[in-house]
Amino acid sequence: MNVIFGILIPFIGTTLGAALVFFIKNNINNKYEKFMLGFASGVMIAASIWSLLLPSIELSKNIKWLYPSIGFIIGILFLLIIDKLTDYYKSNKNDSMLLLAVTLHNIPEGMAVGVAFAGYLSGNSSITFAGCFALALGITIQNFPEGSIISIPLHTKGISKIKSFLYGSLSGIVEPIFALLAILLTRYVVLLMPFFLSFAAGCMIYVVIEELVPESKSDVKSKLPIVGLSLGFVVMMILDISLG
Repeated sequence: MNVIFGILIPFIGTTLGAALVFFIKNNINNKYEKFMLGFASGVMIAASIWSLLLPSIELSKNIKWLYPSIGFIIGILFLLIIDKLTDYYKSNKNDSMLLLAVTLHNIPEGMAVGVAFAGYLSGNSSITFAGCFALALGITIQNFPEGSIISIPLHTKGISKIKSFLYGSLSGIVEPIFALLAILLTRYVVLLMPFFLSFAAGCMIYVVIEELVPESKSDVKSKLPIVGLSLGFVVMMILDISLG
């Protein structure tokens, strides 16, 4: 039961972050919307570096740059292909890309938690439940702003608060699912973890450059997007480093 709770709490963090959409006004100020888009961009850039690329490099063996580079490029190409395939859904493309990128980002995080708990369940004396729980708790706190960067921008596009909350919350459901898979397939997951991490980083950077930054700078002559980006980057950097 402790392990089940441990692999579920990152999803709880995403859900709580998504619930912030219920505390904002129905009519969102245009400048606030641009600030939030910039904030989301900063969060995703920082998460790509500290949560994904750096761990990918650390976990890689022999040629340290090989798996991270391949995974990152394939992540970019993957969303390029998805982008082309969804061109006829132009009105919803930004929203679907953001949701897809954050969901993909959550997959390797869930795997990381699963691998840690698998080591604990195997009886490895160097891996304690407290250490595994600390990892899960760190990801939970980190997931809080990520849940909000899904639900709040979706609501600014006219989607209802309930639907925006559900989309934001469900972006994190992949974490406990893939944590369980990692526990069952730890031997294979550990070998491919550097690739999964850098793949998710490529997806997130693509969305920031292609969707969030251009959208945050449109229709308003303001420096709020760069202020939001800087703040989001610093907040996520602090969370990743202090809880990493």
